[in-house]
Amino acid sequence: MRKTAFSFQLSAFSTNAYRHILDFLKADSWQLKATPGFTLIETLVAVSLLSVAIVAPMSLTAKSLAAAYYARDQITAFHLAQEAIEAVRHIRDRNILTTALGTPTDILSGIPLNTPFVVNTLDDSVDSAACASGECPPLQIDPTQTFYAYGSGWADSRFTRTVEVGAVRSDGGVPQEIRISVTVSWRTGAFQTRSFTIRQNLYRWVNDGSGA
Repeated sequence: MRKTAFSFQLSAFSTNAYRHILDFLKADSWQLKATPGFTLIETLVAVSLLSVAIVAPMSLTAKSLAAAYYARDQITAFHLAQEAIEAVRHIRDRNILTTALGTPTDILSGIPLNTPFVVNTLDDSVDSAACASGECPPLQIDPTQTFYAYGSGWADSRFTRTVEVGAVRSDGGVPQEIRISVTVSWRTGAFQTRSFTIRQNLYRWVNDGSGA
């Protein structure tokens, strides 16, 4: 009698457990079917966040590189402007040396006044005819991408350098003080064309062959 009752209770327990298992499997099956929909949405959100996370640093990097290139060209432009002033100074000092060696020479000879010109630092020559059209030609760069000047077979660079010299003070029509103005313009990438001008005065500070 007890064995029969125990068997009945065990059977009832097994039946209930079986039902619970079926209910659990049905619920889990529903969850498994519903899960892919939420996974797709989560994937789209994750891809969107990943895109933002990647695009923002790349955009910042591109802007940083553009700014670095612009700063590089700005520094180069400043040195090119100073180089032109030193070239004109060298013409004056060369005339002083010629006078000191016994050949009286106007120390400002060879420096065009009141007309734009270009300076070729390969030989310190000046050329005002190159700017006869009102615009000077761009500086050229050698094949090794190292020197800026004007050479045979050289390619045009992004820099244009214009030199102008005017008399500040004269004595009897002979300039005693001149002002050199050097303007360098260039364009870097998508930036607008930029330019700046530096100036420096030179003096007739020794006796020479000018008669002044």
